[in-house]
Amino acid sequence: MTDYDTYQHPLVGRYAAKEMRQLFGQQKRIGLWRRLWIALAESEQELGLEQITDEALTQMRAEVDNIDFAKAAEYEKQFRHDVMAHVHTYGEVAPAAKAIIHLGATSCYVTDNAELVLMREGLQLLLKRLRAVISVFADFAEAQADTACLGATHFQVAQLTTVGKRAACWIQDLVSDYHELSRLEREMPMRGVKGTTGTQGSFLELFDGDADKVKALNTKVCAKMGFEKAFAVTGQTYPRKYDHQVLTTISGIGISAQKLATDIRLLCGLGELDEPFEEKQIGSSAMAYKRNPMRSERVCSIARYLINLPTNAAYTAAEQWLERTLDDSANRRMSIPETFLAADVVLSILHNIGNGLIANKPVIAARVKRELPLMATEKIIMQTVRAGGDRQEVHEAIRVHSHAAIKRMKQEGAPDNDLIDRLKGDAIFEKVKDSLDDILDPSSFVGLAPQQTREFIAEHVKPVLAEGEALEGEGLQV
Repeated sequence: MTDYDTYQHPLVGRYAAKEMRQLFGQQKRIGLWRRLWIALAESEQELGLEQITDEALTQMRAEVDNIDFAKAAEYEKQFRHDVMAHVHTYGEVAPAAKAIIHLGATSCYVTDNAELVLMREGLQLLLKRLRAVISVFADFAEAQADTACLGATHFQVAQLTTVGKRAACWIQDLVSDYHELSRLEREMPMRGVKGTTGTQGSFLELFDGDADKVKALNTKVCAKMGFEKAFAVTGQTYPRKYDHQVLTTISGIGISAQKLATDIRLLCGLGELDEPFEEKQIGSSAMAYKRNPMRSERVCSIARYLINLPTNAAYTAAEQWLERTLDDSANRRMSIPETFLAADVVLSILHNIGNGLIANKPVIAARVKRELPLMATEKIIMQTVRAGGDRQEVHEAIRVHSHAAIKRMKQEGAPDNDLIDRLKGDAIFEKVKDSLDDILDPSSFVGLAPQQTREFIAEHVKPVLAEGEALEGEGLQV
């Protein structure tokens, strides 16, 4: 059978990047199990267990990535137990260690601790992706900080803002996601060395009742795996509520991305923005002229999937019985990797969009010009009254003229707004008619939007990007 004969998960076969796919692949996962077995054996030897020989450790280290998955599958058919299948498979290539692999441990020692390592590395990859997305949209926001555009509330025309300020609002959500993911990555604990029900009883037996050595074992293993701490208490598993916290935080990327991509879809429909569009790209199989925002649509589609994934973790956490049940296992094999894969895909597409997003300034300016006379009416009232006009008469005249101008556009199909010409022809506005055109400068209607955009990027975005540069300079992924 080929890949075309059976179902392939789209996140793996169609969308997700190689790094994230490999992170949750079996080679990486089982390789972590073996590294955890090495860390356990090393630490047990360091604390005086004579059963752990140097030869055993040498063989375990030499064969750590030599994983015979076919052999493991044969063992699993016999044992119906994946961890024990890999214990025996590892023992075959490291025979001096066969008798001590997994000594004192329960399956969750490798499965849970490996999952936490994978999630931490997954967060590091997502943080890297997030910084790249934030960077390209920050460039767009800075470039368009002064580009006045129609604001919208209820998808109805509102006061002006700028294209850059709108993008800054998108970025603010992503920066919030970045800080939450950073905190999780920084503070993530291991399950540690806890035994079958979390009491560390098996290790207390191994060390002849020496509780200090048991505690030292836990500390040593965590340190060898790059963790500063472990969960204070656990059952057989680490608290499954932690999975919900991680997945919920990652799903926040989906919320931010769907909001951003939905705005872009709306603005593409209005002609104000365009996604990147490749030379040979086809927008529609029937309508050859179409330039559909397919990237933003895909973001929304996968983001919706991502937003829903933490519900699995919520039910899993709520359903765990006493020290553990196994009904978490199959669900977590899907919900955890898929959350990371979906978030990775969403961020990858967003980066592609932001890197080539086009602001169609003539269209934006034309829409502003059509609506701006109506927005300027309050200023016109104030200026006319200062020139000696009666406020109530001025207000009534503008009401009549503005409704006539709106009717002309909406019902007669006029392409332009002739309100200013109407006011210039009305004697009530004689003293201010020469200044009416100057009132229609869009930059005077955007408030502090340009300044807000630049200050936000300087104060909130640049530190995030600088943090990434510093970490990458140290050779770290985060």
